Amino acid sequence: MQDHEIVDLYWARNENAIKETNVKYGGYCRTIAMNIVANAEDSEECINDTYLSAWNTMPEERPQMLAPYLAAIVRNHALTLYRKAHSIKRGAGQTALALDELCEVADSSSTEEMADMSLLSEHINKFLAGLGSNDRIIFVRRYFYVDALSDIAEKLSMSESAVKSQLFRTRQKLKSYLIQEGYEL
Repeated sequence: MQDHEIVDLYWARNENAIKETNVKYGGYCRTIAMNIVANAEDSEECINDTYLSAWNTMPEERPQMLAPYLAAIVRNHALTLYRKAHSIKRGAGQTALALDELCEVADSSSTEEMADMSLLSEHINKFLAGLGSNDRIIFVRRYFYVDALSDIAEKLSMSESAVKSQLFRTRQKLKSYLIQEGYEL
């Protein structure tokens, strides 16, 4: 089923929308959730919350592509669940590692002080748009999808150390860019 047909089902309040979403994007959403929460039961909870959120919040603009819309929802649910489960930092999962890497760019106190997070998001999107395709893919796979370094390396036919180096350089560029845009880091 095509994305626009699934969106039409949501707008018609037809319960088949959730079934069709699961058929087409269930595996995709599970992968994102599992990369963050690393637990099958928690992952399923995130998937169910994602479908409920999609049911309740399908935008009027009717997304042409459901994958990024669902990815953002499942990622937010998974990160919320992860934060609840790890309110005291423990373990060495990919999520904690990825978030720690980004802390080099913007520590939590300066980020929390920013009045408008959407402005930061716009700056990061603008920064990513200026990157080369490979750099952007690596950055998004690591910090949006929370993929393991080994998975990124395998998908892009690179060594894990090359991926690490590229992420380090990209974080440094992002830090410089944000400072140039007026953020105090």
